[in-house]
Amino acid sequence: MVTIKIKYFDEDMEKLAYIDGKSDWIDLRAAKRMELKAWEQYFVPLGVAMQLPEGYEAHILPRSSAFKNYGILQPNSMGIVDNTYCGPDDQWHMPVLATRDAVIEKGDRIAQFRIMENQPPIEFEESDLSGNVTRGGFGSTGRK
Repeated sequence: MVTIKIKYFDEDMEKLAYIDGKSDWIDLRAAKRMELKAWEQYFVPLGVAMQLPEGYEAHILPRSSAFKNYGILQPNSMGIVDNTYCGPDDQWHMPVLATRDAVIEKGDRIAQFRIMENQPPIEFEESDLSGNVTRGGFGSTGRK
């Protein structure tokens, strides 16, 4: 089991919970009410700061219902929090682009995260890759 130290920026926020066997992802909530206007970008505070274990990072993505419920997209595709972002004021945020006017209420579950081990050290070795099969270009899977 991995232990993560966490700071909540609002004592009324619902505490995070990992539900073993149900999901590898943990829901994150909006820390304040926000009125969004179509085609504007925002940083939604998530109300937590964490000290991730050495060798781990967090991946933050919208919940599957975030677009349907709020019309928001995460413009950086996936947020990554490394284990050095762990100070007492290092609150997690989710950048969003609103595709329509919407209201996110304080406490709404808008994002989810999981922790992942950092990539191992790698090195690159030049090669002409002869002996490998060429697949036919981008988007070629399943095409004949």
